[in-house]
Amino acid sequence: MLKIKKMFGDTEIPKDLTLLLIVGGLYSLSISLSNTFVNIYLWKQSGKFLDLAIYNMAIVIFQLMTFILAGRLAKKVDRVLVLRIGVIFLALFFITVLFFGENSSKHLILLGGLLGMGYGFYWLAFNVLTFEITEPDTRDIFNGFMGALSSVGGIIGPISAGFIITRFTSNIGYTLIFVISLVLFSAAVLLSFYIKRRPASGTYLFRRIILERKHNDNWRLVTNAHFLQGMREGTFVFVISVFVFIATKNELALGAFGLLNAGVSFIVYTLATRLIKKEKRKKVMVFGGLLLYSAIFLIVFDPTYTRLLIYGALIGIGYPLMLVPYSSTTYDVIGKSWKAGEMRIEYIVVRELFLNIGRITSILAFIAAIYFYKPSTSIPILLILIGTGHLLAALLLTKVKVDLPS
Repeated sequence: MLKIKKMFGDTEIPKDLTLLLIVGGLYSLSISLSNTFVNIYLWKQSGKFLDLAIYNMAIVIFQLMTFILAGRLAKKVDRVLVLRIGVIFLALFFITVLFFGENSSKHLILLGGLLGMGYGFYWLAFNVLTFEITEPDTRDIFNGFMGALSSVGGIIGPISAGFIITRFTSNIGYTLIFVISLVLFSAAVLLSFYIKRRPASGTYLFRRIILERKHNDNWRLVTNAHFLQGMREGTFVFVISVFVFIATKNELALGAFGLLNAGVSFIVYTLATRLIKKEKRKKVMVFGGLLLYSAIFLIVFDPTYTRLLIYGALIGIGYPLMLVPYSSTTYDVIGKSWKAGEMRIEYIVVRELFLNIGRITSILAFIAAIYFYKPSTSIPILLILIGTGHLLAALLLTKVKVDLPS
């Protein structure tokens, strides 16, 4: 394995892994710069929670369908090509937002579809490449450093976007940040040409890996955990940013929320990279899940800006503690499962299938809650219920038993 400069502790990082990290960093910066503000952009145009739910539902449904297609392409063609296609679709999304401008809220399904397809192609390829390039002794390092890069993007992106938006009248600021995101995705496409091509062959046994749940307890636990993770993520991904905007009516305040959250997250991800050892994964994961759930009660009934800032700091601690060992455990389970080397793409696709089914379930529950009941009453109750997702997922993965070299 080609080695380059040591990046963390005594663990060496392969060249392709470093390139993948840079692509992931560009992706994170672009998404953190603009993605939160797309929801606010649409919210300002319609003012309806239902419209945001439809937009985010379109994202998740198209992401799920694209994952299955992307898995077949990755198995028959090339993983790096699939990564490139994903980034191109993400760029097309921003081109379309720029084209529709203040009429974007009238094209929710189209916009959500483009973004969902971009996510589907990108994350399928990124996750498969992560599995192929990393090994058990580099996975915590990779996940920790990727989290740190995402946090750096989160530090720079939201506050910069908030500042730009509030400095200009009308929607000129939004236009500028969408253009910047487009440029960053274009740079990621170019960089992907330097990653070694990884062609694949073989039969695409998607259904067989779903059925593997009946034979492999660890795999069943992992897929169930991802469903629960999706239950929280589906709604929280857009509701919290709207809470912040409603509380402040100011995009710069939303940027400051993102800055605080990402700054804390960056510190914890960096520490997690060094400090989380294999034997401590389960305890750290459960603590992170418990912290994520407990933080909800700060904001669910009285989402003032101060409370939201504290919430942002707490989840900045909780997510790294939860996700670094969670991701590593997931890849370890896949690595020890039936025909892992041959079926690695199918395992990634099925994992994401359960994650996105969880997200769809969450958004459907949100739509039902605001349709049949008063949002001010139903949304807090819903957040308490679906907010258990990460904690329950962590508890499930404590039952996983994988023997790894010490």
